[in-house]
Amino acid sequence: MTLFRNAQLRYLSLLLGLWLGIFLITRSALLFAHWQEAASGPIGLLRVYGLGMVYDLTYLAFAALPLGIYLLLCPKRVWASRWHRRWLTVLMGLSLYAMLFTAVAEWLFWDEFGVRFNFIAVDYLVYSDEVVNNILESYPVYTLLALIGLVALIATAALQRPLNHALEAPSLRLRGRAAAFAVLLATALGAGLLVGQDFPRGTGGNPYQRELASNGPFQFFAAFRNNELDYQQFYSTLPERDVAAGLRAEVSEPNARFIGQDPLDIRRVIDNPGQQRKLNLVLITVESLSAKYLGSFGDARGLTPNLDQLRQQSLFFNNFYATGTRTDRGLEAITLSVPPTPGRSIVKRIGRESGFASLGQQLRAQGYDSVFLYGGRGYFDNMSAFFSGNGYRVVDQSSADEADIHFKNAWGMADEDLYQLALREADADYAVGKPFLLQMMTTSNHRPYTYPDGRIDIPSGEGREGAVKYTDATIGEFLRNAHGKPWFKDTLFVIVADHTAGSAGSQDLPVANYHIPLFIYGPELVEPREINTVASQIDIAPTLLGLLNLDYVSTFFGRNLLRDDVKPGRALIGNYQHLGLFDGKDLAILSPRRGVRRHDDALQASNESSATPDDPLVRRDIAYYQGASYDYGHALLGWKRPQTTATQLSQR
Repeated sequence: MTLFRNAQLRYLSLLLGLWLGIFLITRSALLFAHWQEAASGPIGLLRVYGLGMVYDLTYLAFAALPLGIYLLLCPKRVWASRWHRRWLTVLMGLSLYAMLFTAVAEWLFWDEFGVRFNFIAVDYLVYSDEVVNNILESYPVYTLLALIGLVALIATAALQRPLNHALEAPSLRLRGRAAAFAVLLATALGAGLLVGQDFPRGTGGNPYQRELASNGPFQFFAAFRNNELDYQQFYSTLPERDVAAGLRAEVSEPNARFIGQDPLDIRRVIDNPGQQRKLNLVLITVESLSAKYLGSFGDARGLTPNLDQLRQQSLFFNNFYATGTRTDRGLEAITLSVPPTPGRSIVKRIGRESGFASLGQQLRAQGYDSVFLYGGRGYFDNMSAFFSGNGYRVVDQSSADEADIHFKNAWGMADEDLYQLALREADADYAVGKPFLLQMMTTSNHRPYTYPDGRIDIPSGEGREGAVKYTDATIGEFLRNAHGKPWFKDTLFVIVADHTAGSAGSQDLPVANYHIPLFIYGPELVEPREINTVASQIDIAPTLLGLLNLDYVSTFFGRNLLRDDVKPGRALIGNYQHLGLFDGKDLAILSPRRGVRRHDDALQASNESSATPDDPLVRRDIAYYQGASYDYGHALLGWKRPQTTATQLSQR
């Protein structure tokens, strides 16, 4: 305790105490905002605050090291000078500003994602232009920054007395400085060895409590090195022969013949009966379109009249689920038909995101113009590199004529402008007799929820409700415009969400929060009906190629949902850590540190219990995710240009 009578350590402890106080206030504010979901009596509160203190101190052990080194190495003469004391006062003010800024940023991030900082926040630094503009349009940023600055100034003035006491204390002697440095270094090293991104939070239980027990800045910096998780290292596994047998049983169909030499290779020849239909495909991936917003699913606000009418005219999949929680996950599943392997999506794995047997690549080999149209800038989320490397031509905001963009916000052009761009692309392909796949990604149904004035009866920028209604209106207008085109009668229109508007809940993978709609519309091509089979986005590509009667070599993990002999449904859902398989009733979850659980009656009571790899549902779960990770790591999902014709394939 004698050491803390000295100036350097008193100043350092004052700053660290302030940080600790801000962490406590932030945790408490988030807890009270989600009291019903997170609180579970004294044990729950002890978990939140006890483990929270461990994380807070761990972060401060690292954060204190550079400042501590500076304070301990500062010469006595410099330390005692007037200008240096003023500098330390300014430094405390800047630290207070940083503390308050972090607290506000955590609150806003939680409001959007329902979690502490994770590698989404890291990605947001990379794509700063879109993100900063989005924040500026969504929140009164400059007012918040000014208020934070004012509070920091007031707090600095109020703390002047304890600050002066700290700076006027005796300076440390050389031996004391060496001892203090050794303690700081040992504490940081010990914290690094004992506390990781997921320890001691563990898995299972209430995810709100786990997130609240965490520390945002700690998770932020930990995410820099944990963007991808090695399946074999972190997750429960089965012997490869069992995974191979289980995976092939999952993806096999009577019209499929496996041709891979590796038992875990799911490459197979698909023989779709009938003559190939060279139909155009328009695949619209809608930003954040949760099924719960549709009036036909019970929403009484009248937000989706066009989609509700379209449901009656389409092949409609009413038990359909997103595989993930972000746009890149949805695009990965729709385009590559792969489960959401742990860590970041394949779309974002820079340098390893191309060369796959994608939907666009399959159709390009059949003479299609495969085009990815994005309302924003294609470099966001690495979309341009991913799609251009997997058989697509990319058309985005930067390649569009500015005269054709009548409204845009931080994320990109309004949906109505994107649809006009799509009509022009379709007209151009039709003019030269080329079938097309137009795969679109919209942006309007995203914070700040802005769109052109006068389009609907809800003013722009007032929230998700207006954005959903605008999204619905533009889809209706697009289909009406397309109806007058000569290529309309030969075109299938596919409408699906990239993910839901919010997947956070009181469980790691709340199945109901992954529910999205899927429409396949073609008045002269498909008979309207409802499909009840449980499915997810990985099933879209094989289903569409089945509708085209296309014979092809598949690396898809999904199924053709329209076969009469289709297996009982299942949906693959996950986030960057937890990997789930839902069979329509129960859910199996694989988590880091080889955690295995199941939720019985997942859509209702969702009774959680521990499980083992002997559980049949868990074995299926492992087969998909261990198999997908193996196939990705061993380059078994790559595109190999067919050496034989589709007719020859079908005759084998």
